[in-house]
Amino acid sequence: MKQNSEGLEYNNSTVKMVIGRFRKHKLAVASLYFLCFMTVLAILAPIISPYDPNKVSTSFSAPPSLAHWLGTDQIGRDMFSRLLYATRISLFVGFATTVISTVIGVVLGLIAGYFGGIVDIIIMRITDTIMSFPYILLVLVAAAIFGPGLWNIILILGFVDWPGAARLVRGNVLSLRETNFVKGNIVAGMPNRYILFSEILPNTIGPILVYATSVFAITILDEAALGFLGMGVQPPTASLGNILNGAESITILTSKFWLWVPAGVIIILLVLSINFVGDALRDAIDPSAKE
Repeated sequence: MKQNSEGLEYNNSTVKMVIGRFRKHKLAVASLYFLCFMTVLAILAPIISPYDPNKVSTSFSAPPSLAHWLGTDQIGRDMFSRLLYATRISLFVGFATTVISTVIGVVLGLIAGYFGGIVDIIIMRITDTIMSFPYILLVLVAAAIFGPGLWNIILILGFVDWPGAARLVRGNVLSLRETNFVKGNIVAGMPNRYILFSEILPNTIGPILVYATSVFAITILDEAALGFLGMGVQPPTASLGNILNGAESITILTSKFWLWVPAGVIIILLVLSINFVGDALRDAIDPSAKE
């Protein structure tokens, strides 16, 4: 019991140290507040949005006004309302994809690194095969085969993004497997499930969190790219990508900025904020970082 208390105290002190280091990155803290703000807006979109995002009015491509703060699109839908819902969809795609790819990568990485042998060889060869294909080409081919749509895109991106997490976790497990506390648990006859998920996994959480932030940011860009190409979330459901899809005309690009600039700015700010938070997490978790 005493040992558990000491371990708990150590974990709490470690978390406090990481939070303290993270707070030194002012830009990352501001980015975290921005992400929280955007997430709240996205969750409360049905309450905040002044119009139904799919409601068509007689104001076609109207510029920003008191009635429509960010104007209307080509068929008269309120752009502010659609942006709120689009941000909601894009954040959900990023979050769900990150969870799926991270869970798959972590589990396979733990198994490959801990058991080794033929299991490691099979998992790593599958990983190498997936990573050998050009990423965007693989996503486009999968989207063409399975078709566009919200859940199809989430599953495609989730199953394409896991190899990086698997390789990262496997490398950490190979190192941790040789430590005394893991060998002690093996000698004591502890079950493999306990060793993997109670001893090894907690010591790899830091790198996994940092990697997950990069996947989150990349997924938002991927969704926007697929939506722009017409292979992502399909209208009338709004996403940041399919909003940009309406900006293919030179007339819209040059004279109707409200149809594409706000969506582009939101994508840029979201991706930059996530990357700033990820960089700060990496520096905060790195044990070689200076106090």
